Parts: sequence; structure tokens; C-alpha cells
Amino acid sequence: MTTAERPVLQKKDYKSDQDVRWCPGCGDYAILNAVQGAFAKLQKQLHETVIISGIGCSSRFPYYMETFGFHTIHGRAPTIATGVKVANPALDVWVVTGDGDAMSIGGNHFIHLLRRNVGLKVLMFNNRIYGLTKGQFSPTSEQGKVTKSSPLGSVDYPFRPVALALGAGATFIARGIDVFLPPREEVICKAAAHQGTAYCEIYQNCNIFNDGAYKGITEKELREDRVLYLEHGKPLLFGKAKDKGIAFDKDFRPSIVSGADLARAFMWDETAETPAPAMALANMDESQFPVPVGVFRRRVLPTFESGIRAQIEAAKQKKPQTLRDLLYQGEIWEVT
Repeated sequence: MTTAERPVLQKKDYKSDQDVRWCPGCGDYAILNAVQGAFAKLQKQLHETVIISGIGCSSRFPYYMETFGFHTIHGRAPTIATGVKVANPALDVWVVTGDGDAMSIGGNHFIHLLRRNVGLKVLMFNNRIYGLTKGQFSPTSEQGKVTKSSPLGSVDYPFRPVALALGAGATFIARGIDVFLPPREEVICKAAAHQGTAYCEIYQNCNIFNDGAYKGITEKELREDRVLYLEHGKPLLFGKAKDKGIAFDKDFRPSIVSGADLARAFMWDETAETPAPAMALANMDESQFPVPVGVFRRRVLPTFESGIRAQIEAAKQKKPQTLRDLLYQGEIWEVT
């Protein structure tokens, strides 16, 4: 199919005929809406797009998209998606997962997906709770979280998913928030343009089992002072009047600056060779600092599937010409 023959798709064309079955008020609805909007802007073709999920509320996603999809098993979506991408690199493959699916049972698959730089896009819905199994604490739940599985409060230190992705060597890392539509669509579009693994954490409210987890940063009267929008090539400023900023000392310890010190606000570079500034932002205490939203890191490296394809082509060039060559290649020995 040539570019001229491709149909012009509307947002509604990405909606399947399945009834969307999430709890009323769930943040997943907003994310689904954003993905469908972003896909329409990018004119993604339905027959070239695959959405793969694991297990969890978020993992119902493939049913609601009029693309190819695969609802796989708990934590293993990255492995299935890797197989799809390696088998057919021309496909546009997306992984939809949750904080429990990706960070707990799927943690090992998740970090190796990132370090291999497979050409996949990963949307991880982080509601800091296990929603589908009715409210147990998850790997991203805050310390002291009282849940059905931690009635005295969780003693675990939580994962910081962006920091984990940085540590695993991810080449694209971003964060969005379910109720922030324009920034959320923008993050999805930027992830779609990345050639390697693009990881997007999306803060998402579970209004049944963890309602208000992000209320302190999403309320309209609070968000200007509580959210730091990362803009490439611009200083790290926040506040209603952009009168506050984030600066780093020589050890990349962050501090809030204002007034005459505002000139010290760090100039954001999402393509920086060192991950130190991004790691510093990822580890900022949300009770003391604003929450960064946008692209933390963007680097260009060869993809896993391109390396595999190169190996296949090299092997084809070396293939034996005769049956004798095949039988006598490699290690052989004589038995006397």
C-alpha cells in the first residue's frame, strides 16, 4: 500500500466494538482517549500496529483498540512483544502494562527489554496499587501504605520507575499524568517517534482502591506549583509565574531557586550524554519538590532487532555451499 492509498483515519477509527469495562472514573479511560487521539494525529495504520499487554486492569487495553493485539500472561508482555518485533520489524509494537505487571512479576523482563533497546513503546500505568486483584500494595506504593496485604503498613521502599529505567539504560524515558491531556498526548507522540525502546510512565488514578494518590499534584489550584514540565532546551522553571526553578550542585543534588538565583535554574537537555540530571530529577522527593513531567532522556542507539537482522544476513553469507561443507563445518574430530 502506497502513502497515497493509505486511508485517512479519525480518532473513532481506533475504537473497537468492545464495551470499555473499567470502573467508572478510572484514569484508564483518559489514557485510552489520549492514545487514540495520538494515533489519529500520527495516522498509524491499523494493520501495522500491535498492542500487547500482560495482566491487570491496564492489560484490557488491546480489546479496546481496533488494531492487532495480544493479551498475554502476567509480566511477560515484553517477551512476547520482543518476539513480534524481531519477527517483523516493520510492525509498530506497543506494550501496555501496570506497575504491578511490569515492576513485580515482570521486573526481570522489563529491565532486559530496556537494556536491549528493542524497538517497542511501553506505556506503564502507575496507580501505586494492585487494582485488578482488589487493593494490595504494589512495588510503587509508598512506604507505610496500609492495604489489604499490608494492614500495618508496607515496610518496603518503593521503586522509582523512571530511576529504574535509567539504571537499565533505557534510551527514551518520559512521564505523563492521566488527567493532563495535551502533555500526555505529546509524550505518546514523542515516544512513537523514537527508534528504540520508549518507556512512558503514566500516573493514573485508581478511584476504587487508591483514590487520590496524585491529588496533591493534579488539583487545578495546585498543579502549577507542584508540576515541573520538562522542555528540551529550556530552564527547569515552575510555578504560576514561572518564578521558581530547579538547580543542581556539583554532585547533582537538586534545590529550589527563586529571585536573583533563578538564573541558576538548570537548562534541560533530554539528549545529554550523562544520565545524572535525569536521575537527580527521578529521585526528587515529591513532598519537597515538584513532580517532573515530560521527557527525561532521549538517546539514539542501534536497536536490538537491527542487530539480530544483521546477524541473520551475515550468517546467510557464510552458509555452506555443499552438504559436505555443512557436515564438516565447526568442530570435528576422528575417533580411532
